[in-house]
Amino acid sequence: MKFAALGMAFALAGCGSGVQSGGKACTAIGGLTGIGLDVAPSLAAGVERASLRVCWDGACHTPELRLDPATSAAPQTCTGTGPDDTCGASVVRTGGLTGFAMVPDLPKRPVQVTLKLHGSGPEPALDRSLTVTPRGSFPNGPDCGEQGVQARLTAEDGRLRAHP
Repeated sequence: MKFAALGMAFALAGCGSGVQSGGKACTAIGGLTGIGLDVAPSLAAGVERASLRVCWDGACHTPELRLDPATSAAPQTCTGTGPDDTCGASVVRTGGLTGFAMVPDLPKRPVQVTLKLHGSGPEPALDRSLTVTPRGSFPNGPDCGEQGVQARLTAEDGRLRAHP
């Protein structure tokens, strides 16, 4: 029994450990470089696929942009309020779509983005261009260093906008 408890202590000690930055423990989680997209439920119903074009310094890139159903956490349910009771939440679909396109070498300066959302018809459900400025991603917080460069877009009500 002692050995099982000791083994569990060593296993748990590894969780959350990682690079130390200024005395703060940083996890080993990384960040991707690219452009994320959220498609609002009002637009998503007619969308089957998306295409993205990203241009800077006279060169354009057309990364793959796969769309998946967007989800969010449902309200939490609990069996009680005591210390031995349990709580849980499930994930529910929102009716929207979400995706991420990997764009290696994406700079942290303005880039021109063109998004086309395609449905079953010959014309795109949405065809919009926009200039965005990608920023460094800090999934472990600012004290743990930058882990990629990203921009995030939302397609909604016939418009395309960037998140600040």
